[in-house]
Amino acid sequence: MIGMLIHSAAQLITLAGGPQRGEYLGRLGIIPDGAVLVQGEKIVAVGNTAELRSAFPDEPLLDASGKVVMPGFVDPHTHLIWAGDRAEEFEKRLEGKTYLEILAAGGGILSTVRATREASQEKLMTETRARLRSMLAHGTTTVEAKTGYGLQTEAEIRLLEVLLLMNKEGPLDLAITFLGAHAIAPEYKDRPDNYASHICNDMLPGVAKWWQSHAPVQELPFVDVFCETGAFSLEQSERILRTAIGLGFPVKIHADEFDNLGGVGLAVELGACSADHLVKTSPKEIELLAKSETVAVALPCTPFGLAESQYTPARELLEAGGLLAIATDCNPGTAWCESMQFAISLACRYLRLTPAQAIAAATINAAAAIHRTDRVGSIEPGKQADLIILSVPDYRHLGYRFGTNLVESVIKRGKRQI
Repeated sequence: MIGMLIHSAAQLITLAGGPQRGEYLGRLGIIPDGAVLVQGEKIVAVGNTAELRSAFPDEPLLDASGKVVMPGFVDPHTHLIWAGDRAEEFEKRLEGKTYLEILAAGGGILSTVRATREASQEKLMTETRARLRSMLAHGTTTVEAKTGYGLQTEAEIRLLEVLLLMNKEGPLDLAITFLGAHAIAPEYKDRPDNYASHICNDMLPGVAKWWQSHAPVQELPFVDVFCETGAFSLEQSERILRTAIGLGFPVKIHADEFDNLGGVGLAVELGACSADHLVKTSPKEIELLAKSETVAVALPCTPFGLAESQYTPARELLEAGGLLAIATDCNPGTAWCESMQFAISLACRYLRLTPAQAIAAATINAAAAIHRTDRVGSIEPGKQADLIILSVPDYRHLGYRFGTNLVESVIKRGKRQI
């Protein structure tokens, strides 16, 4: 079995011990002059450099002197697969059009739906692969990836198929999410209830059947819904998510990005893995969330991309004892950003997190937002050897610096990719 002893790290950030709630967020588990032994795809030992070099004298060495070694980033909310761009829409927003006005006029998500439906599988794979490579280069080693730009059963299944191929191709691991409830399909314009019924009666059963025949050894994908003004009402969202749960799918929800419709309460009631966006979340719902196992996923790149002034009330969530993660929300309309480093920088400035808190939210807590804390998000024996080496001696450079890439090396499943 091929091994590697990474040694002499100025700071080895372990994040051992599982997801971190409330005031405990930011406990990095730093080992000065730290070392990690990797064998095959797994982490075998973690500790002080002198101890590990003495215990494993024959292992190939990777010198991390003067550098930070930490878990690879986990990005728990992206709309990874699409075709085309929305640069024209960006210009319209600068001229004063709102996101919802653009959506109502047939732009926004629906313009990407048109381009994605028309794209060949080869084009979708080429464009998605480029985004994945950029994510890897910036230190992300596991990423959640949603469909949602098909909005027809056949088109959505085609996106699932591409994501399964991308996951098999690697090197990143994908946590796949079905988001047929991303927007009202253009064929159902002015008939949102009919489209919600179509998702429940046709799309979800069709996806479940297709998945069982095409990916029987993989866990079922998440099912997500965009519970928002102009998208799906609370009642429609509940109907879709309850149908998904009845078919065995784990669930997530987009909630409170523009308006508070009650999506957080629904997520808690249904035991959703995560509730994401949470810009307009009320104090009462923050308390509900804090008493649950549902992870609050903040997406600071999105209000930044929209030039909005309001962000997820992260401090209030932490003071209440909640589980907080951060993600890029990489998408073509509001946040075309593949860098979790930039999400961390925004989280420090606009969510008022410390660098340590933002790092924990981007690793171990982000893994909790996709049900993968048993595999990734920390440096502990038995977990996947998904590690990054930063070209800096102190973890606080993450957050402090922005607009540059601090990742020097990426090790995915025990193999050095960069």
